[in-house]
Amino acid sequence: MTDIHVAVDAYLEENLLKTDPILDEIARESEAAGLVPHAVTPLQAEFLALLIKLCGAKRVLEIGCLGGYSAVAMARALPEDGQLITTEIDTRTAKIAQQNIDGSGFGDRIDLRVGPAMDVLDTEISQGGSFDFVFIDADKVNHKNYLERALKLTRPGGVIVADNVVRGGAVIEADSQENSIKGVRAMMAYAATLTGVDMTALQTVGAKGYDGMAIFRVS
Repeated sequence: MTDIHVAVDAYLEENLLKTDPILDEIARESEAAGLVPHAVTPLQAEFLALLIKLCGAKRVLEIGCLGGYSAVAMARALPEDGQLITTEIDTRTAKIAQQNIDGSGFGDRIDLRVGPAMDVLDTEISQGGSFDFVFIDADKVNHKNYLERALKLTRPGGVIVADNVVRGGAVIEADSQENSIKGVRAMMAYAATLTGVDMTALQTVGAKGYDGMAIFRVS
């Protein structure tokens, strides 16, 4: 991340985004609580919201809630009868996220499940769960496992977005022993075997540094 990247993000936000007191408050509360600063940026949050509107989603699954920033951003893009399920493994973080969600005015659309994301996904699969949009943004070690399960849970025509897949360019380091890199590379190797799935990826640069998102559409 450089000064120019931060400045360009600020310029784009100023011209393309409206003032957002709800998300700003969630960001402040999350920072005050000492949560890791890993939430998506305002521009990325709006990108996810636009994708949800474009695919007409009513049911959204988020893997990795943190402070609830992206959950609220996506829930607002849903119709009034829409639902977003989000997961958080850390109980303290989940408590803060729930407070942020409750204070957002969109808590009736958001179901925060506390515990390992894999358990939540396996439960949804066993119960025949179906989603229109899935956002993968939890631990990178399990990116492949999350994608495998997300594909089982996403309806035809649905969209899956996996965040943080470039890792500052380190994703190309085949001999990396860093677990998050190994996890993302395992997801990419798995993606290469898929059929009946449209997919691409975008490298991103901005206030949160250099990274990227992979996007999948189930045919």
